[in-house]
Order: sequence, then C-alpha cells, then structure tokens
Amino acid sequence: MFKRSSGVLMHISSLPGDYGIGSFGKDAKNFIDLLSEAGCTWWQVLPFGPTDIYNSPYASISAFAGNPNFIDLEGLKDEGLLTEEELLDQKYANPYTAAFEFLNIKRIPVLYKAFTRIDDEYREKVKAFAEDNKFWLPDYALYMILKEANLGDEWFDWKDEKVKLHDEETVAALMVEHEETILFMEFIQYVFYKQWAEVKSYANEKNVKIIGDLPMYVARQSSDVWSNRNLFDLAEDGEPKCVAGVPPDYFSALGQKWGNPLYDWKAMKEDGYNWWLERLNSSFTLFDAVRIDHFRAFSAYWAVPFEAETAIEGEWRPGPGMDFFKVVIDKFGGDRIIAEDLGIIDDGVVKLIEDTGFPCMRVMQFAFDFSDNMHLPHNMPRNAVAYTGTHDNNTTLGWLWEATPEQKKFALDYCDFKGNDWAEGGWKSESVRSFVRTLWSSPANMCIVPIQDLCGFGSDTKMNIPGVPNGNWAYRISREHLGNIDFEWVKKLNKIYFRTAEVKKEETEEITDTETVETAEKDV
Repeated sequence: MFKRSSGVLMHISSLPGDYGIGSFGKDAKNFIDLLSEAGCTWWQVLPFGPTDIYNSPYASISAFAGNPNFIDLEGLKDEGLLTEEELLDQKYANPYTAAFEFLNIKRIPVLYKAFTRIDDEYREKVKAFAEDNKFWLPDYALYMILKEANLGDEWFDWKDEKVKLHDEETVAALMVEHEETILFMEFIQYVFYKQWAEVKSYANEKNVKIIGDLPMYVARQSSDVWSNRNLFDLAEDGEPKCVAGVPPDYFSALGQKWGNPLYDWKAMKEDGYNWWLERLNSSFTLFDAVRIDHFRAFSAYWAVPFEAETAIEGEWRPGPGMDFFKVVIDKFGGDRIIAEDLGIIDDGVVKLIEDTGFPCMRVMQFAFDFSDNMHLPHNMPRNAVAYTGTHDNNTTLGWLWEATPEQKKFALDYCDFKGNDWAEGGWKSESVRSFVRTLWSSPANMCIVPIQDLCGFGSDTKMNIPGVPNGNWAYRISREHLGNIDFEWVKKLNKIYFRTAEVKKEETEEITDTETVETAEKDV
C-alpha cells in the first residue's frame, strides 16, 4: 500500500521545449523541481513506446522500445554528437502542441547524424546495452529496418514468407546483413534509456517517484507480435482470430474495437509467463511504480471477432487471474503495481484486486450520477489512486461545462464550492480548486491531478477522446503556463491533508498555531 501522497499527471510529450515535443532535457528536471518544492511525491506519465500513425502511445510498435522523439537533442550536443546549427534546424515555434508531422520528418535524420560521430568506445557501450536487452532489442531493430524496406507495410503483408513468419535462419542472416543499421537503431534506444535514467535519478534524489503506464495489449503491427507469434491468438498466416476491445460503456455506446491481438494465455503459461515477466522487468527499470491499463482483462477480457464491425459482437473470456500474479508477485513483490479497474467491473475483478493487494483507481468525474457510488471521495478506500480525471477524461473545467445542470449542482455542492462563477477558468479557478481540494481530503492514499487542472484549462486541452483516432495526444504546456501554476497552493494542500513527502512537525504547527485548519482550507 502506498503512503499518503500526491502527484501530477503529465506525459513527457506535454513538457515545454524548443524542439516540437517534450523531452528528457532541462524542462523535465525543472518540472521535477516544481513537484519537489510543492511536496508532491509522484509524477505520472503515459506509455513511453514509439507511437502509431495516430500518435497514440497505447498502440506502440514495441512493448519495450522508447520513443526517439523524447531524446534530448541538447544532451547530444553536450556529448559533441550534434552541432549548434543542427539544433537550430530542429527548433519548432509553436509551444502549445506536439509537432508530430514535423518530428516524423526531422528526428530520425538528426539522430543518425549523431550516430555517425560516435567513437569506438561509444559503440562498445551501445553493443553492451544491446546484449543486456537481447530479449527484444535486436528483433525490434531489424523489424524497423524491414518495415522501411517494405515501404511501410506491416509485417503480415510482407511478400517474403520466411521474413514474414520470422524464420530463425533467415532472421539470423538479415541480422548480419544489416549489422550497421541495426547498431544505429540500438544507439537510439541506448541514448533513450541512458537519458531517462538520468532524469529518473534526478527525480528520486528530489523525493519524486515516477509512475509509468503499461498498456494491457500490444499492437498487431508490432515487433513483439512479429517475433513472438506463438504467444498470441493468431491463425497460421498471422491474422488474429479475435481482437481486443470493450463492450459499450461510459465512453462509447457501441463499445470499442481496439484491434489488438489477444494473448494465448495457455502458451504464455507453458513458458512461465516469461514474455510478461521481461516486460514488467523493463517497466520496473524505467519507473518506480506501474499502472497496468485495462487491468480487468486479467480477470476476463472482451474478445471481438476479427471481422466484426463493432465491439458489440464480442464475448467475455477468462483471463489468467491469480495464476499469473502469483508468479509476478513472487518475482517482483506486490507493492509497485496499480490496477486500472475502470469500465465494466464485476465481482471477479474486485476479487482479483483484493487477492493481489494492488491499489485500485477512482475518478471524481465518474462520481456524480446521483448515487452513493464508489468514485465519490468519501467512499474511496485508502488503498486507491484517485484522480480528478485521467488522460481519457475531459478536464475538470471542461467536464463542468458539459455536465447537466443537475450534475453540476450536485458536484459543486459536494465540493463545497463557494465561488462566484463556476465557469471561470485559469490558474486560480475556484471551481476547479474545489474539486482538487475535495480529492486531496479523501481517504485515498494517493491523489493525482492532471496538469491541465492545475492550470484551470478547458476541454480544448484534453489529451485523448477514447474511440476517436484523430486529433489526440498533442497537448503541450508552455514554459509560461507552467510558471503560472500556483504550486504554493498545492504545497499548502499537501501540508493540510498530510500528503507532503516529508511533513515537518514545525510546518504543521505553523498552520495550526496561527489559524485553524478550517481557516487554512478556506485560504487555499
């Protein structure tokens, strides 16, 4: 069970920066400084993998690889691998949105320039890193090369059957043929992991821990499926028999057909769930704790026929349950996993979470349906991670604007809103602050707020609209907007509700001696 604490949800891509997207550079460390000074223990991010054509981090071409766009180019310049002129060519003027199209053109070529300048000692470090990650990295590197050689076609459409089906002798020969280009792909991953390790170490020194996000499924068009077809529920030609999704729910009346291939849990069990253990080990290297997205699929998962038009045609099938998590807990312990148990939850999911001991999730935006439901802050258990909203929700201000008048009144009354105008946004929005303050006062041991709510921003800054492929994941915060956030207010909240990483006795006495806690709450 996590200690009483708080944190902020913001993906790396949303950080400020000069090069079209957030990165592992100085702005990441500046954000860590702000969290630390405010007494926040956690920084939560989204998945780190390369994104798909819709820029989604939840549909990556690898369950292990890092997104090259997050590499700090200035760090490469400091190593003597890039020039000042080359950095200028990578700059992008708009600080409010991730420049995905720009990055698709610019980023890999400049990383290749850096690669051509590494010396023999550097090459040996890359090779040693590749050897340490041989479970996934060589296959991923070759996959990227073959995908380009096949004009971007997915592996299941490649013409050469032996390559398509990952024939061992053919793959071994291709590894030799493309040795230098494979080393370049491994160089990218080496730099990614090295730079992030420095950021994470800096965060930990500042008493800030990182929560990563682990998608339940991997993409069909991924190196993982190409090189491990026997672990997925596929026909001989690589076509899925059924695909992942969810039935109709809060987000979609038709449900969602995600299209990811399903796991062959029988095959996974036969080798001791080794692929999953390697995946979790990689995640625990990157992060201090991991939120497993769509956790309910370990209890039962929604299987949609591959040819079905919508997810409505799916059916529930049993997942691996505690048989899997006994292996996981035996290897890693059970104190670093968060179970995302949102959506359609039944007794089986509830029991699985109880048996594992993992903290569940609660989201305030799901609370105000006029019932005494589990998302209302007074009902939140201690062993929970609670949010105003997640990356799949509206912002708090956006939710208020879209709520029915009855919902809005219930929510504002519940949060003891005493302001003059609930519709007023901005960094000191009284309505948004009432939500955050109410969440902080809840029994949930960990509370997380999206960075957009600390800014009081509206629905135009949403990170994602579930079920809608285009136009998502692009939100970025500028340095100016980040500097406008009242982290002193967050610091006061953390002290009042005992969520500060280390609350000193004299600090709590200072509040209670000069004014009552009730008055202090009113001030913040």
